[in-house]
Amino acid sequence: MDHFEELQALRRELEQANYEYYVQDAPTMSDYDYDHKLRRLEELEGEHPELITPDSPTQRVGGKALESFQQVIHQVPLESLQDVFDYDELRQFDQRVRAAVPGAEYDVEPKVDGLSVALEYENGLFVRGATRGDGQVGEDVTENLRTVRSIPLRIPDAPARLIVRGEVYMPKKVFHALNEERERRGEALFANPRNAAAGSLRQLDPRVAASRRLDIAVFNVQWAEGETFRTHVETLEYLKQKGFKVIPHYSCRGVEDAIGQVAAIGEGREDFPFDIDGAVIKVNDLSQRELLGSTAKFPRWAAAYKYPPEVKPSRVLDIVIQVGRTGVLTPRAVLEPVRLAGTTVTSATLHNQDFITEKDIRIGDTVLVQKAGEIIPEILSVDFDKRPEGTVPYTLPDACPVCGAPVVRDEDGAALRCTGAECPAQLLRNLTHFASRDAMDIDGCGPAVIQQLIDSGLISNAADLYSLHAADVAKLDRMGEKSAENLIRAIENSKANDLSRLLYGLGIRQVGEKAAKTLAAHFGSMDALMAATEEALTEIPDVGGITARCIADYFRGDQAKDLIRRLKEAGVNMESTAQPTGDLLAGLTFVLTGELESASRKEAGEKLEALGAKVSGSVSKKTGAVVAGEAAGSKLRKAQELGVPVLSEEQYRVLVDEVPGDKAEILALLGRDEAAKEAE
Repeated sequence: MDHFEELQALRRELEQANYEYYVQDAPTMSDYDYDHKLRRLEELEGEHPELITPDSPTQRVGGKALESFQQVIHQVPLESLQDVFDYDELRQFDQRVRAAVPGAEYDVEPKVDGLSVALEYENGLFVRGATRGDGQVGEDVTENLRTVRSIPLRIPDAPARLIVRGEVYMPKKVFHALNEERERRGEALFANPRNAAAGSLRQLDPRVAASRRLDIAVFNVQWAEGETFRTHVETLEYLKQKGFKVIPHYSCRGVEDAIGQVAAIGEGREDFPFDIDGAVIKVNDLSQRELLGSTAKFPRWAAAYKYPPEVKPSRVLDIVIQVGRTGVLTPRAVLEPVRLAGTTVTSATLHNQDFITEKDIRIGDTVLVQKAGEIIPEILSVDFDKRPEGTVPYTLPDACPVCGAPVVRDEDGAALRCTGAECPAQLLRNLTHFASRDAMDIDGCGPAVIQQLIDSGLISNAADLYSLHAADVAKLDRMGEKSAENLIRAIENSKANDLSRLLYGLGIRQVGEKAAKTLAAHFGSMDALMAATEEALTEIPDVGGITARCIADYFRGDQAKDLIRRLKEAGVNMESTAQPTGDLLAGLTFVLTGELESASRKEAGEKLEALGAKVSGSVSKKTGAVVAGEAAGSKLRKAQELGVPVLSEEQYRVLVDEVPGDKAEILALLGRDEAAKEAE
């Protein structure tokens, strides 16, 4: 077998394995065999790049991130559906249908709570995918849709042009696993699978979309050149034969049969791998659909039944406080178990003190509970007629229930937050952040290692990292002597970092990378910063009142003072070692776009900042210049529209490496003069 034959055989095997795993849910190939064959295919395509095709299993994830999404005009509009909210409204829909087409039969499908997309194929090859948008115009998300493994990249015996519609969703089990991982990392949780799917599909980097493991349920043929169908069910069978993952559907003779099926779908909604927010009722006969037509907004041949949220009474048995990884105190109501939307609910978030006070929720109260979006349990109201005697209003504690440190209310919100620098509830997140690349940059000190160090009792704060011994670290799972020595070396090397990295690593609220650099450059030392008053802090450019208060509050805490003392004793640098080149670019704002050969965007931005410039992520009339590398996108176009100077990479290098002698020379390089600058 020559390389071409082997390559083709591997593609066929892998495509079949993908279909069995992601569409049929009946895999026959082991993960090991799949990975082995994929690796061999990658090797062959690397040796023969001229044989790489867009439908190859290796091309599921593109290498380059996008800067923006292009608009797509839908050849066939992606219509929305008229909602109905009870069975009487569904019967009225049926009467309108039968008035025009007596004897209509229906197809009933679960309404997937996801993101509607159109998939376009030319001669069997997947060429474009777009979001619904407003039904007429959507966004091109082709590269992200290529990562959805249940979408075939090539279909057999295909018409010259085929457009199908489906709903992209995040499977419930994937959603829960993703939120668990995000919680572990201290990141904001997704509210529900639909939001998670929508956010994932609109990632500019396809690799992020691929990691979210999205899926699709296809439910309509929008266009099939040269093909004819009699019924909607025929189109679904056609799509199934072509390898698509088709929505579950049920044929019904009349409206009462359809109502029964709608009820059955609602009762069994937990059995579906995706969230549903209703059921769709469609006229099955396509010729009857033509007769019925559409209004200006909706097709007359279909309706979407929306399930009402279940609301049931329960009793508040207790109110407990959870301390999150960012230190926020979140009250939760412990509820008498109640069955809602297919699951047993035993608790509900109470959000914050304002929420509790507004609804006057007390321990012992009878409350009405529902699942917001069929996902998150929430308390709607209190049944005051059933309130027991002797109940008292509930107030959140003044001290953290985990570490005992004082709690403070966010000035910019309703949250109460623990001020403890060593609070165990925040420890993993804080230490992971401290060791991260943009902070102290301790290689090999990721969340898994830090968790082991915490569990083994070796560390309880950042200072403890600097007293670790290789022999103790080597005893941890999957470490060994070599890994332990490398970790200790990385910790030792981090002592020499600039003060700005340490400030960022401490995780002071409102102090990001830029603010940390500004503070380090301004004060020069940790001691000077700790001695600064709020008034002095607010005098620094870009440091507002809230940020100043957060900094002052942090350094006033005994735990923070002790942590800084121990870090000093360990030899961690407390001085600003950065040597700014000057302030020749002070007052000028730059935007970076595209790919630079000489440096990453981050490195390029740091060079500009060292010269006193500000670096922004968006272009406006006040932008001094845009530095445009390869594949520059929307930011370059906006700069051209606004008349903002655009620098090539060569011009950028002249600016930061050769450093023009004076401001006039710099402005001349940017195509401006002093008068123009002063006018701004």
